[in-house]
Amino acid sequence: MTGSVYSVGQVNAYIKNMFAQDFMMSRIAVSGEVSNCKYHSSGHIYFTLKDAAGVLSAVMFAGSRKRGLLFPMKAGDKVVALGSIRVYERDGRYQLYAEQILLQGSGLLYQRYEALKRELEEMGMFSPEYKQPIPQYASRIGVVTAPTGAAVQDIRNIARRRNPYVQLILYPAQVQGEGAAASVVNGIHALEERGMDVIIVRRGGGSIEDLRAFNEEIVARAIFECMVPVISAVGHETYTTIADYVADLRAPTPSAAAELAVFDIRRLLEQIDAGHLALNRALSDKLEQTAAKIRQYELRLQSLNPKTCLLENRHAAADYQDRIQNRLEQLITQNRHRRRLYASARDAQSTLKKLRGGYAYLARPDGHRLYAAAELAPGERIRAYMLDGSFSAVVEEVFPADSGSTAERSQRLS
Repeated sequence: MTGSVYSVGQVNAYIKNMFAQDFMMSRIAVSGEVSNCKYHSSGHIYFTLKDAAGVLSAVMFAGSRKRGLLFPMKAGDKVVALGSIRVYERDGRYQLYAEQILLQGSGLLYQRYEALKRELEEMGMFSPEYKQPIPQYASRIGVVTAPTGAAVQDIRNIARRRNPYVQLILYPAQVQGEGAAASVVNGIHALEERGMDVIIVRRGGGSIEDLRAFNEEIVARAIFECMVPVISAVGHETYTTIADYVADLRAPTPSAAAELAVFDIRRLLEQIDAGHLALNRALSDKLEQTAAKIRQYELRLQSLNPKTCLLENRHAAADYQDRIQNRLEQLITQNRHRRRLYASARDAQSTLKKLRGGYAYLARPDGHRLYAAAELAPGERIRAYMLDGSFSAVVEEVFPADSGSTAERSQRLS
Protein backbone atom coordinates (compact mmCIF):
# COMPACT_ATOMS: atom_id res chain seq x y z
CA MET A 1 0.00 0.00 0.00
CA THR A 2 1.53 3.27 -1.11
CA GLY A 3 0.60 6.99 -0.64
CA SER A 4 -1.13 8.87 2.18
CA VAL A 5 -4.15 7.63 4.05
CA TYR A 6 -6.93 10.18 4.83
CA SER A 7 -9.76 10.03 7.26
CA VAL A 8 -13.41 10.30 6.18
CA GLY A 9 -13.66 13.70 7.75
CA GLN A 10 -10.60 14.96 5.86
CA VAL A 11 -12.04 13.76 2.57
CA ASN A 12 -15.40 15.37 3.26
CA ALA A 13 -13.72 18.64 4.30
CA TYR A 14 -11.63 18.62 1.11
CA ILE A 15 -14.69 18.07 -1.07
CA LYS A 16 -16.56 20.79 0.81
CA ASN A 17 -13.73 23.20 0.18
CA MET A 18 -13.77 22.32 -3.51
CA PHE A 19 -17.47 23.18 -3.76
CA ALA A 20 -16.92 26.42 -1.84
CA GLN A 21 -14.19 27.55 -4.24
CA ASP A 22 -16.24 26.73 -7.33
CA PHE A 23 -17.88 30.01 -8.45
CA MET A 24 -20.62 28.27 -10.41
CA MET A 25 -21.69 26.25 -7.37
CA SER A 26 -21.96 29.38 -5.20
CA ARG A 27 -24.68 30.93 -7.38
CA ILE A 28 -26.66 28.46 -9.44
CA ALA A 29 -30.21 28.11 -10.79
CA VAL A 30 -31.57 24.56 -11.03
CA SER A 31 -34.85 23.57 -12.69
CA GLY A 32 -36.78 20.44 -11.89
CA GLU A 33 -39.91 18.89 -10.49
CA VAL A 34 -40.54 19.04 -6.74
CA SER A 35 -40.90 15.77 -4.85
CA ASN A 36 -40.70 14.69 -1.19
CA CYS A 37 -41.67 18.23 -0.12
CA LYS A 38 -41.75 18.50 3.70
CA TYR A 39 -42.49 21.64 5.73
CA HIS A 40 -40.67 21.35 9.06
CA SER A 41 -42.09 22.86 12.25
CA SER A 42 -38.98 25.06 12.45
CA GLY A 43 -40.01 26.75 9.20
CA HIS A 44 -37.43 25.01 7.00
CA ILE A 45 -38.54 23.23 3.80
CA TYR A 46 -36.84 20.00 2.73
CA PHE A 47 -37.49 18.74 -0.81
CA THR A 48 -35.99 17.00 -3.85
CA LEU A 49 -35.61 18.29 -7.40
CA LYS A 50 -35.81 15.65 -10.09
CA ASP A 51 -35.88 15.26 -13.84
CA ALA A 52 -35.48 12.38 -16.27
CA ALA A 53 -31.71 12.20 -15.63
CA GLY A 54 -31.50 12.29 -11.82
CA VAL A 55 -32.43 13.82 -8.44
CA LEU A 56 -30.93 16.56 -6.23
CA SER A 57 -31.59 17.06 -2.51
CA ALA A 58 -32.49 20.61 -1.52
CA VAL A 59 -33.41 22.69 1.51
CA MET A 60 -34.78 26.22 2.01
CA PHE A 61 -34.22 27.65 5.49
CA ALA A 62 -36.91 29.67 7.25
CA GLY A 63 -34.87 32.88 6.94
CA SER A 64 -34.96 32.69 3.12
CA ARG A 65 -38.55 31.48 2.89
CA LYS A 66 -40.27 34.82 3.67
CA ARG A 67 -38.89 36.63 0.62
CA GLY A 68 -37.73 33.73 -1.51
CA LEU A 69 -40.98 31.77 -1.80
CA LEU A 70 -44.12 33.59 -2.91
CA PHE A 71 -46.40 30.58 -3.48
CA PRO A 72 -47.31 27.39 -1.56
CA MET A 73 -44.85 24.92 -3.06
CA LYS A 74 -45.96 21.30 -3.29
CA ALA A 75 -44.90 18.04 -4.86
CA GLY A 76 -45.29 18.03 -8.63
CA ASP A 77 -44.59 21.76 -9.08
CA LYS A 78 -42.05 22.57 -11.78
CA VAL A 79 -39.77 25.21 -10.35
CA VAL A 80 -36.50 27.06 -10.75
CA ALA A 81 -34.49 27.11 -7.51
CA LEU A 82 -31.77 29.76 -7.09
CA GLY A 83 -29.06 29.23 -4.48
CA SER A 84 -25.76 27.42 -3.90
CA ILE A 85 -24.61 23.80 -3.79
CA ARG A 86 -22.56 22.91 -0.76
CA VAL A 87 -21.42 19.75 1.00
CA TYR A 88 -22.97 18.74 4.32
CA GLU A 89 -19.72 17.61 5.86
CA ARG A 90 -21.14 15.37 8.56
CA ASP A 91 -23.05 13.12 6.12
CA GLY A 92 -20.66 13.51 3.24
CA ARG A 93 -23.40 14.50 0.79
CA TYR A 94 -24.07 17.59 -1.21
CA GLN A 95 -27.36 19.43 -1.60
CA LEU A 96 -28.87 22.62 -2.97
CA TYR A 97 -29.39 25.43 -0.43
CA ALA A 98 -32.22 27.39 -2.06
CA GLU A 99 -32.58 31.11 -1.42
CA GLN A 100 -35.33 31.74 -3.96
CA ILE A 101 -37.83 29.45 -5.66
CA LEU A 102 -39.86 30.44 -8.72
CA LEU A 103 -42.46 28.54 -10.64
CA GLN A 104 -40.87 27.46 -13.88
CA GLY A 105 -41.45 29.97 -16.67
CA SER A 106 -41.98 32.89 -14.30
CA GLY A 107 -38.36 33.63 -13.49
CA LEU A 108 -37.86 36.30 -16.17
CA LEU A 109 -41.18 37.91 -15.39
CA TYR A 110 -40.33 38.02 -11.71
CA GLN A 111 -36.99 39.68 -12.40
CA ARG A 112 -38.74 42.33 -14.50
CA TYR A 113 -41.30 42.74 -11.73
CA GLU A 114 -38.61 43.30 -9.08
CA ALA A 115 -36.72 45.79 -11.27
CA LEU A 116 -39.85 47.84 -12.01
CA LYS A 117 -40.89 47.71 -8.37
CA ARG A 118 -37.54 49.10 -7.21
CA GLU A 119 -37.64 51.82 -9.88
CA LEU A 120 -41.16 53.01 -9.03
CA GLU A 121 -40.50 52.82 -5.31
CA GLU A 122 -37.43 55.02 -5.70
CA MET A 123 -39.59 57.50 -7.62
CA GLY A 124 -41.94 57.69 -4.60
CA MET A 125 -45.00 56.24 -6.32
CA PHE A 126 -45.64 53.90 -3.37
CA SER A 127 -45.31 56.63 -0.72
CA PRO A 128 -48.24 57.00 1.73
CA GLU A 129 -48.33 60.79 1.34
CA TYR A 130 -49.56 60.38 -2.24
CA LYS A 131 -52.44 58.07 -1.27
CA GLN A 132 -55.88 59.62 -1.71
CA PRO A 133 -58.50 58.90 0.96
CA ILE A 134 -61.39 56.69 -0.10
CA PRO A 135 -64.64 58.72 0.13
CA GLN A 136 -66.88 57.48 2.91
CA TYR A 137 -70.14 58.07 1.04
CA ALA A 138 -69.44 57.29 -2.62
CA SER A 139 -72.48 57.43 -4.88
CA ARG A 140 -70.82 56.65 -8.25
CA ILE A 141 -68.42 53.69 -8.29
CA GLY A 142 -66.58 52.58 -11.41
CA VAL A 143 -65.25 49.04 -11.87
CA VAL A 144 -62.53 48.12 -14.37
CA THR A 145 -62.71 44.35 -14.87
CA ALA A 146 -63.56 41.54 -17.22
CA PRO A 147 -67.29 41.64 -18.12
CA THR A 148 -67.82 37.98 -17.19
CA GLY A 149 -67.24 36.04 -14.02
CA ALA A 150 -68.81 35.54 -10.61
CA ALA A 151 -66.79 38.39 -9.08
CA VAL A 152 -68.75 41.01 -11.03
CA GLN A 153 -72.01 39.61 -9.75
CA ASP A 154 -70.56 39.52 -6.21
CA ILE A 155 -69.79 43.23 -6.43
CA ARG A 156 -73.33 43.94 -7.66
CA ASN A 157 -74.87 41.85 -4.89
CA ILE A 158 -72.78 43.53 -2.19
CA ALA A 159 -73.58 47.00 -3.54
CA ARG A 160 -77.30 46.18 -3.70
CA ARG A 161 -77.25 44.79 -0.16
CA ARG A 162 -75.22 47.62 1.39
CA ASN A 163 -76.69 50.54 -0.54
CA PRO A 164 -79.15 50.09 -3.43
CA TYR A 165 -78.85 53.81 -4.26
CA VAL A 166 -75.19 53.56 -5.31
CA GLN A 167 -74.58 53.69 -9.07
CA LEU A 168 -72.18 51.03 -10.38
CA ILE A 169 -70.57 51.64 -13.77
CA LEU A 170 -68.68 48.70 -15.30
CA TYR A 171 -65.93 49.16 -17.86
CA PRO A 172 -65.38 45.81 -19.62
CA ALA A 173 -61.62 45.49 -19.87
CA GLN A 174 -59.27 42.78 -20.98
CA VAL A 175 -57.34 41.73 -17.86
CA GLN A 176 -55.12 38.97 -19.28
CA GLY A 177 -53.07 38.40 -22.38
CA GLU A 178 -51.79 40.73 -25.08
CA GLY A 179 -53.27 44.21 -24.88
CA ALA A 180 -54.57 43.72 -21.33
CA ALA A 181 -52.47 46.54 -19.84
CA ALA A 182 -53.66 49.08 -22.42
CA SER A 183 -57.26 47.98 -21.91
CA VAL A 184 -57.01 48.50 -18.13
CA VAL A 185 -55.46 51.95 -18.67
CA ASN A 186 -58.27 52.94 -21.05
CA GLY A 187 -60.82 51.82 -18.48
CA ILE A 188 -59.24 53.94 -15.74
CA HIS A 189 -59.17 57.03 -17.98
CA ALA A 190 -62.74 56.52 -19.19
CA LEU A 191 -64.16 56.19 -15.66
CA GLU A 192 -62.12 59.13 -14.43
CA GLU A 193 -63.60 61.32 -17.17
CA ARG A 194 -67.13 60.25 -16.18
CA GLY A 195 -66.63 61.68 -12.69
CA MET A 196 -66.58 58.61 -10.51
CA ASP A 197 -66.21 58.96 -6.73
CA VAL A 198 -63.99 55.87 -6.57
CA ILE A 199 -62.66 53.31 -9.07
CA ILE A 200 -62.12 49.60 -8.42
CA VAL A 201 -59.54 47.82 -10.59
CA ARG A 202 -60.05 44.09 -10.20
CA ARG A 203 -58.71 40.77 -11.41
CA GLY A 204 -59.56 37.35 -10.02
CA GLY A 205 -56.06 36.27 -9.01
CA GLY A 206 -53.78 33.89 -10.87
CA SER A 207 -50.08 33.23 -11.46
CA ILE A 208 -47.49 35.90 -12.17
CA GLU A 209 -48.04 35.29 -15.87
CA ASP A 210 -51.82 35.80 -15.45
CA LEU A 211 -51.25 39.01 -13.50
CA ARG A 212 -48.71 40.40 -15.94
CA ALA A 213 -50.90 43.35 -16.99
CA PHE A 214 -51.04 44.61 -13.39
CA ASN A 215 -47.24 44.65 -13.20
CA GLU A 216 -46.87 46.92 -16.25
CA GLU A 217 -45.58 50.47 -15.83
CA ILE A 218 -48.38 52.04 -17.90
CA VAL A 219 -50.99 50.61 -15.53
CA ALA A 220 -49.03 51.78 -12.50
CA ARG A 221 -48.74 55.33 -13.90
CA ALA A 222 -52.43 55.42 -14.87
CA ILE A 223 -53.40 54.52 -11.28
CA PHE A 224 -50.88 56.95 -9.75
CA GLU A 225 -51.95 59.88 -11.97
CA CYS A 226 -55.68 59.22 -11.63
CA MET A 227 -57.43 62.06 -9.76
CA VAL A 228 -60.10 59.63 -8.54
CA PRO A 229 -59.16 57.30 -5.64
CA VAL A 230 -58.37 53.80 -6.88
CA ILE A 231 -58.90 50.52 -5.00
CA SER A 232 -56.85 47.58 -6.28
CA ALA A 233 -58.56 44.19 -5.98
CA VAL A 234 -56.33 41.77 -7.85
CA GLY A 235 -57.40 38.92 -5.60
CA HIS A 236 -54.06 37.27 -4.80
CA GLU A 237 -53.32 36.85 -1.10
CA THR A 238 -49.65 35.77 -1.24
CA TYR A 239 -48.50 37.92 -4.13
CA THR A 240 -48.64 41.70 -4.38
CA THR A 241 -48.69 43.32 -7.82
CA ILE A 242 -47.29 46.71 -8.80
CA ALA A 243 -50.88 47.94 -9.11
CA ASP A 244 -51.46 47.00 -5.45
CA TYR A 245 -48.50 49.10 -4.35
CA VAL A 246 -49.50 52.16 -6.39
CA ALA A 247 -53.25 52.08 -5.63
CA ASP A 248 -54.68 54.30 -2.93
CA LEU A 249 -56.02 51.20 -1.17
CA ARG A 250 -55.47 47.48 -1.65
CA ALA A 251 -58.31 45.03 -1.09
CA PRO A 252 -57.52 41.32 -0.73
CA THR A 253 -60.53 40.29 -2.85
CA PRO A 254 -63.04 41.95 -5.19
CA SER A 255 -65.77 41.37 -2.60
CA ALA A 256 -63.68 43.14 0.01
CA ALA A 257 -63.17 46.03 -2.42
CA ALA A 258 -66.94 46.39 -2.76
CA GLU A 259 -67.29 46.36 1.03
CA LEU A 260 -64.70 49.14 1.28
CA ALA A 261 -66.15 51.27 -1.53
CA VAL A 262 -69.89 51.01 -0.80
CA PHE A 263 -70.99 52.43 2.52
CA ASP A 264 -73.61 50.45 4.43
CA ILE A 265 -76.77 52.56 4.34
CA ARG A 266 -78.33 50.48 7.11
CA ARG A 267 -75.49 51.35 9.43
CA LEU A 268 -75.82 54.97 8.36
CA LEU A 269 -79.54 54.92 9.15
CA GLU A 270 -78.78 53.31 12.50
CA GLN A 271 -76.26 56.06 13.19
CA ILE A 272 -78.84 58.68 12.19
CA ASP A 273 -81.43 57.08 14.49
CA ALA A 274 -78.92 56.93 17.32
CA GLY A 275 -78.01 60.55 16.69
CA HIS A 276 -81.69 61.47 16.63
CA LEU A 277 -82.26 59.76 19.97
CA ALA A 278 -79.18 61.39 21.44
CA LEU A 279 -80.31 64.77 20.12
CA ASN A 280 -83.81 64.32 21.58
CA ARG A 281 -82.31 63.26 24.89
CA ALA A 282 -79.99 66.24 24.89
CA LEU A 283 -82.86 68.59 23.97
CA SER A 284 -85.03 67.11 26.73
CA ASP A 285 -82.27 67.57 29.27
CA LYS A 286 -81.71 71.09 28.03
CA LEU A 287 -85.42 71.88 28.28
CA GLU A 288 -85.54 70.56 31.84
CA GLN A 289 -82.50 72.62 32.78
CA THR A 290 -84.03 75.69 31.14
CA ALA A 291 -87.35 75.15 32.92
CA ALA A 292 -85.55 74.90 36.25
CA LYS A 293 -83.70 78.15 35.51
CA ILE A 294 -86.98 79.81 34.51
CA ARG A 295 -88.52 78.80 37.84
CA GLN A 296 -85.53 80.28 39.63
CA TYR A 297 -85.86 83.48 37.62
CA GLU A 298 -89.59 83.63 38.44
CA LEU A 299 -88.81 83.45 42.14
CA ARG A 300 -86.18 86.13 41.75
CA LEU A 301 -88.59 88.31 39.73
CA GLN A 302 -91.25 87.90 42.37
CA SER A 303 -88.80 89.08 45.00
CA LEU A 304 -87.83 91.99 42.70
CA ASN A 305 -91.47 92.94 41.88
CA PRO A 306 -91.93 96.74 42.42
CA LYS A 307 -95.12 96.18 44.40
CA THR A 308 -93.37 93.66 46.64
CA CYS A 309 -90.38 95.95 46.99
CA LEU A 310 -92.71 98.90 47.80
CA LEU A 311 -94.51 96.92 50.49
CA GLU A 312 -91.20 95.80 51.97
CA ASN A 313 -89.92 99.38 51.87
CA ARG A 314 -93.13 100.58 53.52
CA HIS A 315 -92.69 98.06 56.31
CA ALA A 316 -89.07 99.08 56.67
CA ALA A 317 -90.04 102.80 56.66
CA ALA A 318 -92.71 102.15 59.28
CA ASP A 319 -90.16 100.35 61.42
CA TYR A 320 -87.70 103.20 60.99
CA GLN A 321 -90.47 105.73 61.81
CA ASP A 322 -91.38 103.88 65.00
CA ARG A 323 -87.76 103.67 65.99
CA ILE A 324 -87.20 107.36 65.24
CA GLN A 325 -90.41 108.33 67.11
CA ASN A 326 -89.37 106.31 70.12
CA ARG A 327 -85.90 107.78 70.00
CA LEU A 328 -87.27 111.31 69.71
CA GLU A 329 -89.58 110.75 72.66
CA GLN A 330 -86.64 109.40 74.66
CA LEU A 331 -84.54 112.42 73.72
CA ILE A 332 -87.41 114.86 74.56
CA THR A 333 -87.93 113.18 77.93
CA GLN A 334 -84.21 113.28 78.64
CA ASN A 335 -83.99 116.94 77.61
CA ARG A 336 -87.00 117.86 79.75
CA HIS A 337 -85.45 116.15 82.75
CA ARG A 338 -82.14 117.82 82.04
CA ARG A 339 -83.82 121.22 81.73
CA ARG A 340 -85.58 120.73 85.05
CA LEU A 341 -82.27 119.88 86.61
CA TYR A 342 -80.67 122.93 85.00
CA ALA A 343 -83.60 125.11 86.10
CA SER A 344 -83.34 123.84 89.67
CA ALA A 345 -79.64 124.52 89.66
CA ARG A 346 -80.10 127.97 88.19
CA ASP A 347 -82.93 128.70 90.60
CA ALA A 348 -80.72 127.69 93.51
CA GLN A 349 -78.06 130.09 92.29
CA SER A 350 -80.44 132.92 91.31
CA THR A 351 -79.51 136.34 92.70
CA LEU A 352 -83.12 137.46 92.60
CA LYS A 353 -84.14 134.56 94.82
CA LYS A 354 -81.42 135.43 97.24
CA LEU A 355 -82.52 139.06 97.23
CA ARG A 356 -86.03 137.95 98.00
CA GLY A 357 -84.62 136.13 101.00
CA GLY A 358 -83.35 139.41 102.46
CA TYR A 359 -79.86 139.27 101.00
CA ALA A 360 -78.11 142.08 99.15
CA TYR A 361 -75.03 142.31 97.01
CA LEU A 362 -72.33 144.97 97.14
CA ALA A 363 -70.61 146.82 94.38
CA ARG A 364 -68.38 149.82 93.94
CA PRO A 365 -69.85 152.95 92.56
CA ASP A 366 -68.47 152.05 89.13
CA GLY A 367 -70.52 148.83 89.14
CA HIS A 368 -67.70 146.41 89.94
CA ARG A 369 -69.22 143.71 92.07
CA LEU A 370 -67.55 142.79 95.36
CA TYR A 371 -67.21 139.20 96.43
CA ALA A 372 -64.77 139.26 99.37
CA ALA A 373 -64.13 141.44 102.37
CA ALA A 374 -60.50 141.66 101.48
CA GLU A 375 -61.45 143.81 98.49
CA LEU A 376 -62.70 146.61 100.83
CA ALA A 377 -60.87 149.27 102.67
CA PRO A 378 -62.09 151.43 105.56
CA GLY A 379 -63.59 154.71 104.41
CA GLU A 380 -64.38 153.30 100.90
CA ARG A 381 -67.81 154.11 99.57
CA ILE A 382 -69.83 151.17 98.38
CA ARG A 383 -73.35 150.56 97.14
CA ALA A 384 -75.71 147.85 98.37
CA TYR A 385 -78.40 146.45 96.12
CA MET A 386 -81.57 144.93 97.62
CA LEU A 387 -84.84 143.58 96.16
CA ASP A 388 -86.69 146.85 96.20
CA GLY A 389 -83.78 149.25 95.73
CA SER A 390 -80.24 150.22 96.69
CA PHE A 391 -78.38 152.50 99.09
CA SER A 392 -74.91 153.89 99.55
CA ALA A 393 -72.67 153.22 102.55
CA VAL A 394 -69.18 153.94 103.81
CA VAL A 395 -66.98 151.14 105.11
CA GLU A 396 -65.97 151.92 108.64
CA GLU A 397 -63.96 148.79 109.44
CA VAL A 398 -63.02 145.56 107.64
CA PHE A 399 -63.01 142.37 109.67
CA PRO A 400 -60.75 139.61 108.41
CA ALA A 401 -62.10 136.10 107.87
CA ASP A 402 -60.48 134.65 110.97
CA SER A 403 -62.07 137.20 113.34
CA GLY A 404 -65.06 135.59 114.95
CA SER A 405 -66.34 132.09 114.52
CA THR A 406 -68.22 130.76 111.65
CA ALA A 407 -71.33 130.50 113.74
CA GLU A 408 -71.08 134.14 114.62
CA ARG A 409 -70.76 135.09 110.98
CA SER A 410 -73.67 132.93 110.13
CA GLN A 411 -75.67 134.48 112.93
CA ARG A 412 -74.81 137.93 111.77
CA LEU A 413 -75.72 137.05 108.23
CA SER A 414 -79.00 135.50 109.25
